[in-house]
Amino acid sequence: MLFNDSYFTIEKKSEGVFRDRGSKFIGLAFPVTNENEIKDILSQLKKEHPSANHFCYAYRLGSDKLNFRANDDGEPSGSAGKPILGQLQSKDLTNVLLVVVRYFGGTLLGVPGLINAYKQAAIEALQVSAIIEKHIQCVYHAFFSFERMNYVMRLLKENEAKITNQEFTEICKIEFQIKKKDSERLEKQFSNFFDVKLKSIQTN
Repeated sequence: MLFNDSYFTIEKKSEGVFRDRGSKFIGLAFPVTNENEIKDILSQLKKEHPSANHFCYAYRLGSDKLNFRANDDGEPSGSAGKPILGQLQSKDLTNVLLVVVRYFGGTLLGVPGLINAYKQAAIEALQVSAIIEKHIQCVYHAFFSFERMNYVMRLLKENEAKITNQEFTEICKIEFQIKKKDSERLEKQFSNFFDVKLKSIQTN
């Protein structure tokens, strides 16, 4: 079975600038994980650039890249958000917000000029980004008796799982993460023991 086990995103905020006939286009790329973060960033940018004319943006969220949006913010339809989104798609990035802040310079650029300007500003921002690969992690809770401790720990170590939390009481509980591609094998291994319960929590 084939797994899409990783995705590409950016490590930290980056910025680039493109100018055309007096207009200034500031491209800004941000690592994000949800839409609330995006709303907060856009709100903050509008406070930082109170005299800017447009805040056009695009984003992609999730390892499956199915949550995405492009916004022209008052520019002609398809002239801003779409070319910005195109740069995220061309670099196969997700969990990224890409904003282009425009200061109007007094000269109309026309739709072709706008498409080029927003595209170039997005390129400038991503060119200086630190692009990183992240592995998709499945998060589990394992419940077991103390007698099974050595078995569970050995199994987690063999599968290179990362323990994130543990509680040792009458019923032991361990929270751990494991790469998506290894999760099915681990589930089968745990299923061999009826007294070890494994519960999937999330995938990130």
